[in-house]
Amino acid sequence: MDKNNKISKIQEVENIKYSFEKYLVAERNFSSHTLRAYARDILDFDLFLRKKQSTFLHTDKHNIREFLKVLNNKKLSRATITRKFTTLRSFYRFLIINNIVKKNPIEGMKCPKKDKKVPLFLTRYEIQKLLNLQNITLRDRAIIELLYSCGLRVEELTSLNIKNIDFISNTITVIGKGKKERVVPVGNTCLDAIRNYINERRNLRLPCNIETPVFLNNNAKRLNQRTARRVIHKLSIKAGIKKKVSPHTLRHTFATHILDNGCDIRSVQEILGHKNLSTTQIYTHVTIESLKKIYNKTHPRAK
Repeated sequence: MDKNNKISKIQEVENIKYSFEKYLVAERNFSSHTLRAYARDILDFDLFLRKKQSTFLHTDKHNIREFLKVLNNKKLSRATITRKFTTLRSFYRFLIINNIVKKNPIEGMKCPKKDKKVPLFLTRYEIQKLLNLQNITLRDRAIIELLYSCGLRVEELTSLNIKNIDFISNTITVIGKGKKERVVPVGNTCLDAIRNYINERRNLRLPCNIETPVFLNNNAKRLNQRTARRVIHKLSIKAGIKKKVSPHTLRHTFATHILDNGCDIRSVQEILGHKNLSTTQIYTHVTIESLKKIYNKTHPRAK
């Protein structure tokens, strides 16, 4: 292949990758985080194929299996490998739909199974230590209360505007994955924490109209996800919690605790905004342990 032809092929591949990303935005309504992950996955596969003197326009099942084997040899998590496989499956469907390739090399291949990990969550004692922290800002207290009270994802927390909080009906309107809107119930303690923080801002003449973010950084701009994670990590250390705590840990804790207290799994699925019930079922491990204790304590033939 001459140099000009090689450059032309590379440009063709780049144009297709760009078109796929536009398709994900327009048709699949993916979040920016998911888009970045998909772009990395396609880039990894593209680089792998280039070493083989090939492109995704001229590949087969053997190449895909070999790619998955390379990923496995790198000791990547099963969840990461599964996501990369899912990315390739979506990518080749896009290529088929747009008549860019004639055959789908991934068709009929089984997706690697994810490892079933028990999610990290806080015990009731640990979450109380975090909730009872003294000498913290009103903003940080409101963040802790909201994450634990509603089980929000960190990106859902940081994207909230004041208009999304309904102090009368005790609900929050959340924009979740795929920009899907859901309404989540919230308790008075959490609403009081948010109200105190907003009143403080009002007294300091900081932005407080309904269109402004619920949570601001030190420059009175929208709090970003990285800072929110840092806040939770810092406060968990201050509370003396030995686990590595993130906003997602509080989401896991929320789901585990309300299931343990008898909430039905379908309701938890709706509150968390899970598309599939199987995703919510990872939290039932604690409920099962709780049922065992109740059974052993109450059934006359259990002992």
